[in-house]
Amino acid sequence: MGRTTLADKIRDELSSELGTEQFPLGSKLPNEQELANRFEVSRATVREAVRGLVESGLVSRVHGSGTYVTGSPARHSLETTLSYTAMIEAAGFAAELVLLGMETRAADETERAQLRLPAGGQVLAVERVRTADGRPVVYSRDRVPAHLIGPDDFRGPSLYRVLESVGVDVRTASARLVPVTADAHLAGVLRVEPGTPLLRIEQTDMDQNGRPVAVSSEWHVSDVFELRIHRRAESR
Repeated sequence: MGRTTLADKIRDELSSELGTEQFPLGSKLPNEQELANRFEVSRATVREAVRGLVESGLVSRVHGSGTYVTGSPARHSLETTLSYTAMIEAAGFAAELVLLGMETRAADETERAQLRLPAGGQVLAVERVRTADGRPVVYSRDRVPAHLIGPDDFRGPSLYRVLESVGVDVRTASARLVPVTADAHLAGVLRVEPGTPLLRIEQTDMDQNGRPVAVSSEWHVSDVFELRIHRRAESR
């Protein structure tokens, strides 16, 4: 793991303030000298920290005017499931969903095990991309037992609402997070450079009876989504 520099710490602190009352969308950041005074560092250190925010797309420089807040990472606690549409809109972006493909097919061996399907069981496989202001930010592949829903049932952006419409109430989920880099396919879908860091989430959703009803694979553009874990200290 690389060493955390002073510029990194300042960048992270400023990033946490973007999109809040302190620095709302469209507001102007203090100039380099003011930030240097606040953090008690050199202007060069501040310049490096702000450069990181610019490269992440969180702020933009306007020549002769200053640096302005253009966005902030969408934040969500991993303790609960979430609506990506609401999450993107809460971050100040316009949310859209693009359906890339949908088919009913035979489940593979892994999917049969995950969804407890018999040999020959089928799944409805759905491939989608979510965008924020037209920029792809989440690519997902969802698989649901075909006996629960079919292509004609799948309307609207929310898989949970589709399941709810046929009497399936998703109550819990088990997720695994893996940092990955974009291969050629992911780079094309998410419009990033090959090798760009992404966050992959593998999730299984269970209904009110503890039955697995969906498995999902998601790839998140890491500079847009910030997923947090709230941890409680154990007594020692």
